[in-house]
Amino acid sequence: MTGPTALPDAPGPVGESDDLPATATYMYAVSRGLRAADLEEVRGFDDQPLRLVPHEGLVAVVSTVPLSSFGEDALRRNLEDFDWLARTARLHDSGVQAASVSAPTAPMRLATVFHSDDAIRRRLGEWSTDLGRVLDRVAGCGEWSVKVLARPSSDERLAGSPDRPASGAEYLRRKKAQNLQRLEVDARATEVAHLVHEQLKGGSRASRQLPAQDPRLSGHQGAMVLNAAYLVPDDAAADFAALVASLAEQHPEVSIDSRGPWPPYSFATLEEQ
Repeated sequence: MTGPTALPDAPGPVGESDDLPATATYMYAVSRGLRAADLEEVRGFDDQPLRLVPHEGLVAVVSTVPLSSFGEDALRRNLEDFDWLARTARLHDSGVQAASVSAPTAPMRLATVFHSDDAIRRRLGEWSTDLGRVLDRVAGCGEWSVKVLARPSSDERLAGSPDRPASGAEYLRRKKAQNLQRLEVDARATEVAHLVHEQLKGGSRASRQLPAQDPRLSGHQGAMVLNAAYLVPDDAAADFAALVASLAEQHPEVSIDSRGPWPPYSFATLEEQ
């Protein structure tokens, strides 16, 4: 799934008009030092090849897309279609991944579409200085996601027990005890999350704390007390993974979920300049 765009003022959907061609140029990412050969094995939308649009030392990773799917009216419909959105996000991410394996890469927002390659060159010229700084920051690094979750309390694990309370008063007593235990568990988990975050910051070039994810979407159980991203140099990735594993052993009272590395979506942002 795609993350923040490196270009918050990227253009919106390309409008459809009888005066325009039937296709547009879709931009996946901007890189530096990327070669066309690096993308030979990857296909874009409608099985179109990925190609490069160079300008002032930068290269945009693009492919040709039909306006019937990516024009303004079509996108308005398609973005309401979860299956279409999921397929599009996967293809977008595959383009970003292919570039980031070989060169510093700043991912674009999903559905960043231009009328033409020339329009992309003009925009790269406008963004060249800031994008250069972004690519300097993420060069040689990958992004790691680490989440810390409070484990369900014993009362919560027994919530489905057939042992029902004998009275309303007993039910209220149990409920109060469960709520107090939940508060204690969450408070301890929050303390651990702070310790974990401080230690992981020391093993990364940069870090960002993100909003907790809705468990209905993430599939995680327990309160999410830390949702953070870490920018980790590639040559320190093994040490970072070992540190996460060590912290998980030290703190069995919480669940620590770590994933990565992947393209630095959370750090290829102009807002940090």
